[in-house]
Amino acid sequence: MMEQCCWITTEPLEIEEVTKRVIRREAGAVNTFIGTVREFTKGKRTLFLQYETYKDMAEKKLEQISKEIEQRWPSAEVAIAHRIGRLEITDIAVIIAVSTPHRNDSYEASRYAIERIKEIVPIWKKEHWEDGEEWIGDQKEVRPGVPLKEEIR
Repeated sequence: MMEQCCWITTEPLEIEEVTKRVIRREAGAVNTFIGTVREFTKGKRTLFLQYETYKDMAEKKLEQISKEIEQRWPSAEVAIAHRIGRLEITDIAVIIAVSTPHRNDSYEASRYAIERIKEIVPIWKKEHWEDGEEWIGDQKEVRPGVPLKEEIR
């Protein structure tokens, strides 16, 4: 049975578990992006985050991103894991591993993956601060009904 390359889990993420899925003899570069929970955002102290998703749909979107990368960088192998549930400060929320024969493609494909995750994967984040909490509209931190700065120029 083939190993899953894109998944959502409530369990803590292990870097080696993700990277071992892309390491191969013909790859001279493995780029690993690790997204963690930071303590301060725009001056507010975060206590913890709560991620929620519709798992089946989110995994399909992660697979879509993997296929997009394979089309743009045909020699790339991709593995993506995203954690949901309650995450504490410094916990790993997402790991992206990309292997390619050469480093430049690996860097570019990794960056592409995280930007696409924020664009199309239905994962919602609730920030819990010392003085309150708020659901963030999506991974790009867009709040429904509130235009982006670029949209009001």
